[in-house]
Amino acid sequence: MPARRKHQATPETLNEAARLSDQLQQAGFTKRDIARIIDRDPSLVSQFYTKNKGAAFVPALREVLAAVEAAGITDLPELAAIAVRHTQRRTTTSGTRARVRTKAVLITPTGSGTGRVGAQAIASGSSRLRPLIAEAARRGLRLAFTVRLAKTSFLHPSGSRTDSPGVRRDVIQRADHTEERSYGSAQTGGFDAVDFAARVDAAHGDVTAAVHQWLQETGRIHPDAQIIHLEVRTWQPRLSSR
Repeated sequence: MPARRKHQATPETLNEAARLSDQLQQAGFTKRDIARIIDRDPSLVSQFYTKNKGAAFVPALREVLAAVEAAGITDLPELAAIAVRHTQRRTTTSGTRARVRTKAVLITPTGSGTGRVGAQAIASGSSRLRPLIAEAARRGLRLAFTVRLAKTSFLHPSGSRTDSPGVRRDVIQRADHTEERSYGSAQTGGFDAVDFAARVDAAHGDVTAAVHQWLQETGRIHPDAQIIHLEVRTWQPRLSSR
C-alpha cells in the first residue's frame, strides 16, 4: 500500500496570516523573529501554515509589513510595539474577549514569586518572565534563577567552587544528559533585580539572551550553549543584604 502524503500548503491555499509571514520572511525575518514581534511562541507561527491559525494577527502583520517595506524599520522591539497596537483579541461565542491561555506570573505581598518557561518560550525570548523581573525590580526584590542545559555546555563540573553553586545540592543531573544548576539564593543574597532587569532591557526584552550572556560573561558556559529550561525566583531582601 503506498505511503500517504501529508498535505502541503501551496501559495493559493495559505491563509492571510501565512501569506504575510511569507512576505516578512522574504524581507529577511525568521519565524522566530515574527513570533517575537507578535509576542507568541514560534510554534504558533508554524500553525499559520498547518492549522489555518493566525486570523487575529492579520492586522498586526499588515502594519508590521508596511513598516518594514515603507519605512525600512527592522528593529524587532519597534516592530513589536507596532504589532501590539493592532493585535485583535479572540472573542467567545457571546462576543466577549477570550481569556489568553497563559500562566500568570505573580509576586506575593511578601515578595515571593516564581516563573518558569520551557523550550518553546525560551526560543522566543522567555517574554513571559519579563513582567516578573520588571515587577521585582520596581519593588527592590532579590532574585535567583535556575537553568537547564546539556552537561557538555557547562565549562566547569558540577560542584566546582568556580561555578556559582559550589556544592552539589544546587545541581540536578537528568537521565537525558542535561543538568540543572541554580544561581543565587536567599542564603547567598541572590541578585539585585534592578541590575538584572537592566540586563534584560539591554537585550531588548529577551530574558533568554540576558541569562545566556551572564552565564557566558562569567565563564560558566560555552558560547553555543542552548538553555532548555529557565526558572526565576524572587524574594524580599533582608536588611543585612541591602
